[in-house]
Amino acid sequence: MHIRPLATVTGALLGLSALLLQAVPAQAADHPHRPVTVSHRGASAYAPENTLAAVDAAHDLGITWVENDVQRTKDGKLIIMHDTTLNRTTDVEQVFPDRAPWKISDFTLAEIERLDAGSWFGPEFAGQRVPTLHAYMKRVSDNHQKLLMELKSPELYPGIEEQTLRELRNDGWLDRRHVKQRLIVQSFNAQAVKTVHQLRPDIKTGFLGTPSLADLPAYAEFSDQINPSHTTIDAGYVAAVHALRGPHGDPLEVYTWTVNDGPTAVRLAQQGVDGIITNTPDVVRRALADPAAAAAPASPAALAG
Repeated sequence: MHIRPLATVTGALLGLSALLLQAVPAQAADHPHRPVTVSHRGASAYAPENTLAAVDAAHDLGITWVENDVQRTKDGKLIIMHDTTLNRTTDVEQVFPDRAPWKISDFTLAEIERLDAGSWFGPEFAGQRVPTLHAYMKRVSDNHQKLLMELKSPELYPGIEEQTLRELRNDGWLDRRHVKQRLIVQSFNAQAVKTVHQLRPDIKTGFLGTPSLADLPAYAEFSDQINPSHTTIDAGYVAAVHALRGPHGDPLEVYTWTVNDGPTAVRLAQQGVDGIITNTPDVVRRALADPAAAAAPASPAALAG
């Protein structure tokens, strides 16, 4: 039996202690209860939602993750817009006054590209356009950002799941690096989430909503995240989601929406959510980094989001 000298053992223990002490700050910085901050429709408190300007606003704030909504035009092109109608966030009523109710599916891409999607938010954004999915992905790529993509009302657009994945592949977003680190696909439509999982089992998926506790195991078969409104959950619900493993073998995550103030963000972090989707990502990020800052009031523009 070989006995190590006492000094050697003591030195080794001291070295190990030093390594452990050095590791503590890193562990604190990566604490699982500091949620990811996701810019809702871009930084939509500061720029017109779902435009390239909103993507850039999030980038200017140093926010990595952005969220968007994908829909399809009459001639089969994919665009980025939240509402299924064009009138809230464009000047379609002025450009096409006789086309009510101005459904996206009733307009071609060429017609939609004529619309101003920025002036409603502020005159400095006049001339912003409704982006195509291709243009949006290029900007997200140029900004080195990550994407939480929502398939919006996919029941209106048969086959949009496969079409979206095809465009993502053409834009270079379905290689291993993007799929593992930079992309999540979500929807309120459970069948659409299931279809994405069936077509590309490697992609991380999220279901938007608050399924009952009894139904959670069924969602865990095809969804990696349960993404509810923050008004519908508590710590018990979050814990129940985390207790299940998703299709990739990892615990289910919770990304909650839409949180625009610091105190609520801090409360949700304490409940254990994994991500917070927000129009005011700077407010949420500041609150999560320093809960004392959560008492600071948001700007009027931020609150308007």
